[in-house]
Amino acid sequence: MTASSSPITSEMLARLSGLELRARVLVEGYLAGLHRSPHEGFSVEFAEHREYVPGDDLRYLDWKVFGKRDRYYLKQFEAETTFTCHLLVDLSESMAFRSSDAALSKADYAKCLAAAIASVVLRQQDAVGLTIFDSGIRNELPVSGKRSQLQEVIRRLEDSEPSGESAIGDVLHDIARRLGRRSVVIVISDLFDEPDHIAAGLQHLRFQRHDLSVLQVIDPAEAEFPFDEPARFLGLEDQQEEFIEPRLIREAYLEEFTAARRRIESACHAIQGDYVLASTDDPADRVLSRFISHRDGGERR
Repeated sequence: MTASSSPITSEMLARLSGLELRARVLVEGYLAGLHRSPHEGFSVEFAEHREYVPGDDLRYLDWKVFGKRDRYYLKQFEAETTFTCHLLVDLSESMAFRSSDAALSKADYAKCLAAAIASVVLRQQDAVGLTIFDSGIRNELPVSGKRSQLQEVIRRLEDSEPSGESAIGDVLHDIARRLGRRSVVIVISDLFDEPDHIAAGLQHLRFQRHDLSVLQVIDPAEAEFPFDEPARFLGLEDQQEEFIEPRLIREAYLEEFTAARRRIESACHAIQGDYVLASTDDPADRVLSRFISHRDGGERR
């Protein structure tokens, strides 16, 4: 899978009016870079084998089985025709952050990615639902594959602004108890919560046999901490101010930030989930391509 030659930057998206137009441009940029069908990006779990018959797609031959049995078998998937996708979008207060050099806030960037993913899912005639959350579930759109579903996803995202504290782990547990049939679950969040709590929530979803992907959205300043002069820093959610000498805490901050990110990434890999890190200054179409290629690249069991 290759990306389009002209990346769609956050600056370009910021100049577009409305989430619908941003999502359309993003999806068109992503599709322009494809050399194969987007249907391949969202297969749900590997289920079983069946014996090869002439005319079958050779890409799904299992060569390991051939080596053991000297016969050709194909991998079959539990949802290779249709599947259900649940988009979980974090719009807690911390998602409102936008550093001085960033074109989009984390929330706006996350909304673009969520709307684009919904569009790709619906294009392949599958079904998508949306849950917007902070410390609890704020807005739920039931799963549907109707043509009008994308407009409803976009409307609800546009009508929701970041507010409230985050409690991602609790929300994931709640959603795990509420979801019915086995689904693809995509979490889009800055993951600003206790990593162990998030990991436990992800494990709960996986225990229910859902297929998990996590898209962590961060601002470049959060990853780089490019501050030099003493200043008052405002809490992202508790709104408390604190006077800080950045040079004294940069090393400790970066160590803690990296450790938390790696803890979540490790938790995703441990449950055969996908993890993609996206900075708001990354070209969004290339993040979308990277995300779908992650989903396309692994065998889920």
